[in-house]
Formats: sequence, C-alpha cells, structure tokens
Amino acid sequence: MRRTGPTNIVIRRTIDELKRASSRGGGRVWRTIAELLEKPRRKRIAVNVGRINKYVEPGEVVVVPGKVIGAGELKHPVTVAAIAFSSKALEKIKSVNGRALHILDLLRENPSGKGVKIIG
Repeated sequence: MRRTGPTNIVIRRTIDELKRASSRGGGRVWRTIAELLEKPRRKRIAVNVGRINKYVEPGEVVVVPGKVIGAGELKHPVTVAAIAFSSKALEKIKSVNGRALHILDLLRENPSGKGVKIIG
C-alpha cells in the first residue's frame, strides 16, 4: 500500500516549506518538525499550555508539531508556533503577553532555526 501523507493542503505546504528550508541550510530542526507533521493525524502531537509552562523558560521559542490545547496555566510570556491552537490556548498565551504563530511564520522570522525548542 502506498503512503499518501496528509491530505490537508496547509499541512502539506508547511511540510514542503520546512523541508526546503532545511535543505537550504536552515538547520536540522525544520527537517525534524516536517517529519513529525508527516505522521498520521491520530499520532500527531497535542500539547497542553501547562506543559509549555513547565518545560519552557520565559522568552523562549517553542514549536509544537500539532495542536496547542488550553488545559493548565501559563505564567510567563513565550513564543509558541504550532499548526493549530484552541481558543482557550490562544487566550492564555496572549493574556501573559506571549505570541502564538503558525510554524511557517516562525520559519520566516528565524530561517536558521537557532534557539527553537520542539515540545511534544
């Protein structure tokens, strides 16, 4: 059986952009994120805001190769890049003056991938 990959066009284009950035010398982090996004939807990562609070220091940049969910508390500002955010997660990130971005927006801001953490 032939593997088809994600059918969502936004995710497919995101994966293509990440692979291109990695091959242009953008860093291994973008290739790793692309590989995580290629997994089936049922295996894609979902991370609670509380977990981000626990493992990320104030001001750091974190990538979630999946969806950010609003369970838990966020007590310090961080930059979070993901494919999707729940409305509660967006509310909590913005309430502490954090930033919520799509992964491609972060790629455009930081093509080298320096200082980016992957959480999952």
